[in-house]
Amino acid sequence: MKDAQLDQLAINTIRTLSIDAVQAAKSGHPGTPMALAPLVYTIWNRVMHFDPQDPIWPNRDRFVLSNGHASMLLWSVLHLTRTQAVDAEYERLGQPSVTLDDIRRFRQIDSKAPGHPEYHLVSGVETTSGPLGQGVATSVGMAVAQKWLANRYNRPDFNVFDYKIYAVTGDGCMMEGISSEAASIAGHLALDNLCWIYDNNHITIEGHTDITFTEDIAARFQGYGWNVLRVSDANDTDRIEQAINIFRRTTGRPTFIILDSHIGYGSPHKQDTAEAHGEPLGDEEVKLTKRAYGWPEDAKFLVPDGVYERFAAGIGARGAEAHKAWTALFAAYKMKYPELATEIELMQRRELPAGWDKNLPVFPADPKGMAGRDASGQVLNVLAQNIPWFLGGSADLGSSNKTTLKYPGAGNFEPGSYGGKNFHFGIREHSMAAIVNGMSLSKLRSFGATFFIFSDYARPAIRLSAIMELPTLFVFTHDAMGDGEDGPTHQPVEHLASMRAIPGLCTIRPGDANEVVEAYRYIMQLRHEPAVLALSRQPLPILDRTRYAPASGVARGAYVFADAAGGQPEVLLIATGSELCLAVEAHEKLTASGIRSRVVSMPSWDIFDHQSQEYRDSVLPPGVTARVAIEQASTFGWERYVGNAGKVIGMKTFGASAPLKELQKRFGFEPDRVVTVAKELLGRS
Repeated sequence: MKDAQLDQLAINTIRTLSIDAVQAAKSGHPGTPMALAPLVYTIWNRVMHFDPQDPIWPNRDRFVLSNGHASMLLWSVLHLTRTQAVDAEYERLGQPSVTLDDIRRFRQIDSKAPGHPEYHLVSGVETTSGPLGQGVATSVGMAVAQKWLANRYNRPDFNVFDYKIYAVTGDGCMMEGISSEAASIAGHLALDNLCWIYDNNHITIEGHTDITFTEDIAARFQGYGWNVLRVSDANDTDRIEQAINIFRRTTGRPTFIILDSHIGYGSPHKQDTAEAHGEPLGDEEVKLTKRAYGWPEDAKFLVPDGVYERFAAGIGARGAEAHKAWTALFAAYKMKYPELATEIELMQRRELPAGWDKNLPVFPADPKGMAGRDASGQVLNVLAQNIPWFLGGSADLGSSNKTTLKYPGAGNFEPGSYGGKNFHFGIREHSMAAIVNGMSLSKLRSFGATFFIFSDYARPAIRLSAIMELPTLFVFTHDAMGDGEDGPTHQPVEHLASMRAIPGLCTIRPGDANEVVEAYRYIMQLRHEPAVLALSRQPLPILDRTRYAPASGVARGAYVFADAAGGQPEVLLIATGSELCLAVEAHEKLTASGIRSRVVSMPSWDIFDHQSQEYRDSVLPPGVTARVAIEQASTFGWERYVGNAGKVIGMKTFGASAPLKELQKRFGFEPDRVVTVAKELLGRS
């Protein structure tokens, strides 16, 4: 069989596997895989440097399917390339990532062919891409990471990191605001290692894009500073390859390829709106479509002779050769630059270098105190010097978030100067969080920062970070009413509850500067869990650790900070963040009045809930039902710790515009209020 015939056979195999899988599942999107099979075949089998035998090889090209509803494209190509599985500890398992049986069970429980690409479930998937726009935004983070890695580690004759990033996207991604944010910063940073291929098929769920989306997309991306190319026929693999080769030769600009396609290509009803609604074609339409492909009408999940071999001769051979050459290169690199090579090896395993926590500050007691954001800034500057691949930045609030790295040589990550560790995201919180995910997927330890109120904009990507089990870090300052005069639009109320509700996300609200240090010490040791830090704008007293418990208790989520003298406490005062010192003041007043109270610092519900029942009961004794929780946030969720007999001093409304002390008085965040509530619970009011 001639090469062109084998190519077409392989393309049609991708199409028919997709059709059959959607039909068997009775749900899914068959049209986009049918239309884009030639594109994906060209990228994978003609262009990409990717070794199916080792899908986490560090210098592989990255492929992102941002229009993730077309996941059958990815499951088909991962199966046909015989990509191998890798576990969470980066061990090769010696088994396929996606089997034909997985495809037969598309969208079914425990299948490695779920409805959207899932990074933590299926090897060969570079990022989870469900919500439209997240994939392309994450790909910008991957491009950023490659530039930074190349700048730090490449040496003359040793291009250890020189890979490219390909992202396939559609109308939905282009309409979502996150893609605009991400494209804007990618153009500004001149990320010429990044290529987005836009499936211009003119169809969305509600019908033709003319009803909502009539902008000049080419002019838009030219305005962003991208190199814009167009391929008028999505079936012309030679033209697609030519456009990609132009991308690979382009310098100083990312590339945007507009690919004109017909959804459901090959079907007698090419504009079939079943695709837009995520529906199978139906038995009769499947037969007609297969007939149009010259395919056996009744064959299901057919992989004809020669298809596996075609992929083995293409991406299999090319990827193996590139990987082998890189392995030899890295062995020579390790001999010449052993320290840099060790860094790369540690990074790839998500491990930390020796001495990563040396010189972390210990803050002496000080009633005047220090803001959580200021303590955080000091810690970040130490960690960034101890951990070479720890970097990040703020959404235009670096000076206010205190995330700017100021030590000599820290530098800025800028167009054409990619060695800096200060990343300036601009006022783009949504894409910032996705870019941080992309950097983390590339094995950097990355962080992003803004005011806690604007976590609303970042939340979708934070949620994906938790789904992907990435050790990302999001530093949120102005965590409550500390910026009082700005009013309720800038005072987060429900945001702690929102973050705590995300499974697998570690949310920490430290109560003083030393708890900030210990929070970072805990977070940096996470390998498969993202973290959120909620930090104060205003100074908080640095509490006397010679009198009270050490801040190392943060590592258990909650700990006994101050206890009753002479027996079991009568009342528990549970607090986080800026309310910890408030609980301590109330504790001293209660003690003076003869009431035995215990202060529990609870910076992290998530960490505490993962402790043993024995430990949790030792901190919150079940027999002590008089409990007061104090937090400048929504009371939602606190009932699990205070029970039916307890009380929560929190927020049940939005805040107000006023100086902080007036707000504290208005909403009851004062020691006397805590004392009164505690006495009421004990019947001693």
